[in-house]
Amino acid sequence: MLFYLKYFTSNWGPLRIFGSHLVLACFGAILSALLICKFLPFLWNGLPRDRGKKLVKDGSKSAGKPTGAGYVMLLLTLPVLFLILPITDLQADSVKTFKELVANMREIFVTPSLWNSMINRQWGVVACLFAAMLTGYFDDKSEKPWGRFKKGMFDFVIAVATALVLCKGESVEIWIPFWKNSIHMHWFWYTSMSVVLLWITMNATNCSDGVDGLAGTLTLISLFALAIFLYGVVGHETIAEYLLVPHYPEGARWAILTATIGGSVAGYLWHNAEPSKVLMGDAGSRFLGLLVGVAALACGNPFLILVVAPIVLLNGGTGLLKIALLKILANTGVDISNPYTVKTDGTLEKDDKTVSPCMFIRLIHRFRFPFHDHCRHNLNWSNAQVLMRFVLIQAILMPLLFLILVKIR
Repeated sequence: MLFYLKYFTSNWGPLRIFGSHLVLACFGAILSALLICKFLPFLWNGLPRDRGKKLVKDGSKSAGKPTGAGYVMLLLTLPVLFLILPITDLQADSVKTFKELVANMREIFVTPSLWNSMINRQWGVVACLFAAMLTGYFDDKSEKPWGRFKKGMFDFVIAVATALVLCKGESVEIWIPFWKNSIHMHWFWYTSMSVVLLWITMNATNCSDGVDGLAGTLTLISLFALAIFLYGVVGHETIAEYLLVPHYPEGARWAILTATIGGSVAGYLWHNAEPSKVLMGDAGSRFLGLLVGVAALACGNPFLILVVAPIVLLNGGTGLLKIALLKILANTGVDISNPYTVKTDGTLEKDDKTVSPCMFIRLIHRFRFPFHDHCRHNLNWSNAQVLMRFVLIQAILMPLLFLILVKIR
């Protein structure tokens, strides 16, 4: 652990640089990016092969490509995390020498109440990320794709476990838009809110993974934006006080985790640029979506997810909303018949014999989701246009939404 090397040197020694969370975050991002970029080609031949999607435009082009690269990404990132991410919640200013470090560690391990208060939540989240990655990987590897209910239940269980790790069964201080004072939320309500947010981000990111480089690039932007916010705003006492947001001493450690995995996404995108040679699959999209949700919650404001991932939520989340709306309407007796059928080339063909009397139902079926499919089929955007325009829209929206969310309070 590089962080603890500073205890083996004097106050002016060169090893003190590893006590800087900013140095560790940058080093982790660069090292993980280089590892993934270099070694992913040697490992992707052992990954499952994509089946292709018959009803998606150009879906056959992905058939046969290695998928489930999220498995390799997280495995190669793990040693980097062991190298740079502190193990305990020990504060840097409370310990000055190696002897004091050993004494404090001994006290932590033999005192149950102190041990519970010093549990490192970052490593608990890493375990949850692995669980999300493995469920996605086994889905990628399965000859018959898992059904929505099975995947949804696995995601729900992982979201519950992650939310409990974040709150540790204690009340949590959060802040919300347009409200000056922070709020202490009971752990039960915090967990309930977090489970919904994490489940949505996991599935919205998964739904956005349909164009080469799209989900990865949007997630990369979100992760680095969150890392900056965690380190430079909520993790910085002076800036947090100026912006009237709570100061979280753990913010810098969350930034290390977020930036390091963001670096692994950058290394993956080197090989996923169109025409892609490898796909992240559910193994990648699920754990990345979970991490984006976790980082937003670590910032203390659940609404921050709307700032850092607006296009992912619009692109993939609207598809989830469409499915939920149709199920609710069907249970109330509304005719939800789809008047459109998908032809072999991916275009829509209207069937005049199957027309729902409800204009709202016809409108829902007229728009395809994920929304990038609508842009490709109905607006005739190319894959490159979808990627560039979605990235540009997110890049424009993020500063504006940050201003509204953080400054106007």
